Amino acid sequence: MGSSMRERRERLVQFVNAQGSVTFAQLKKEFPDVSEMTLRTDLKSLDESRRIVRTHGGARSVEFVVGTDDLLLNRTTRNVEAKAAIAQKALGLVRPDSTIFLDSGSTTTALAHALPDDRLIVFTNSLTCAAELARLERARCIMVGGNLNRFSMSLNGSKTVEDVSALNVDLLFLGVTAFQSSTGFACGSDDEAALKRALIAHAERTAVLMDSTKLGRRSTFKICDLADVDYVVSDGNLTEHFKKYCEEAEVEVL
Repeated sequence: MGSSMRERRERLVQFVNAQGSVTFAQLKKEFPDVSEMTLRTDLKSLDESRRIVRTHGGARSVEFVVGTDDLLLNRTTRNVEAKAAIAQKALGLVRPDSTIFLDSGSTTTALAHALPDDRLIVFTNSLTCAAELARLERARCIMVGGNLNRFSMSLNGSKTVEDVSALNVDLLFLGVTAFQSSTGFACGSDDEAALKRALIAHAERTAVLMDSTKLGRRSTFKICDLADVDYVVSDGNLTEHFKKYCEEAEVEVL
């Protein structure tokens, strides 16, 4: 294999890993000088060597498929500005003297980083959220128990669902991996999906933290329908079609 081919395929793997999941159209845009046939040959070869996972419409990183949706470390370095903007908008929903739950994920971790030191009870199953909350003196942080998922740096499983079932919180900040109008919100782990459903059932209000790249993305395990949440907090780049869909479901978009 020539050095140019090797370098191109290495760049392709790096691009897929950085994005988590890409469409073939995104690959063509990223590699405009490479023919479609060559790109498809590259994807086939990289899939066979287990460097990426080829999908019907593009490719996914190996980490995106294994264990959970993606390594949290990868997600933390992706769409950083959008996540910070989402966190700032989400702060407007937080009221002092209330109870909130921070789901696991890079966007909820950004929210934990931005939370002011008010009188709050903050529950979380996320180790990264808890680490951010450790700086607060007036807020009380409580972690729910469970099995450690080393990909998402969070706790989940039957013990976590059991802990959550004994709670009632005012506001849940929920992380998701994907949204499609036909299937609703979804993620890549059955344990995480079960926990998220339990969280929604025990929250007075639910706010989904979701950057616009999640729209139209596919994931394996359904969490809930759009109508099951109260807010979608995003980066300002949601499609008009999705916003109309939210309006019909009486979901407020921030």
